[in-house]
Amino acid sequence: MNEVEFHTGVADRVGFACRLLRKACRQGVRVLVTASPETLAELDRALWTFEERDFLPHVRMPGAAAAVAARTPVWLAPRAGLEGAPRVLLNLGAEPPASLDVADRLIEVVTADPDDAEAGRARWRAYKAAGLEIRHHASSRA
Repeated sequence: MNEVEFHTGVADRVGFACRLLRKACRQGVRVLVTASPETLAELDRALWTFEERDFLPHVRMPGAAAAVAARTPVWLAPRAGLEGAPRVLLNLGAEPPASLDVADRLIEVVTADPDDAEAGRARWRAYKAAGLEIRHHASSRA
């Protein structure tokens, strides 16, 4: 992994993820999003509706046909490490990826919720202990 980026103090994890994914799609970057099944379902709905004129192509994985997944810029999955997955990983879950080799770039989104913030701190410490450099962005959105 080359890069770990933390966005902390985020008020709306799903809305923030939608904006990040829109930016990535506009730049031609493919992204794998990992999260709990509940968060993935919420994000799936939001990607259809968060901007009236901005649909973000995405697939739920595993399950989509390989040919469809290969040409879809955003993958939603409960875990990383899927064959052919994008090398940019947006983690919306409480746990770090099982292996740091699954991505070239890892983006962590941490809300202001105390439990989520503590889980984010634990992931930060784990990445630091693994020798990774971390960039930090404190959210200014309330």
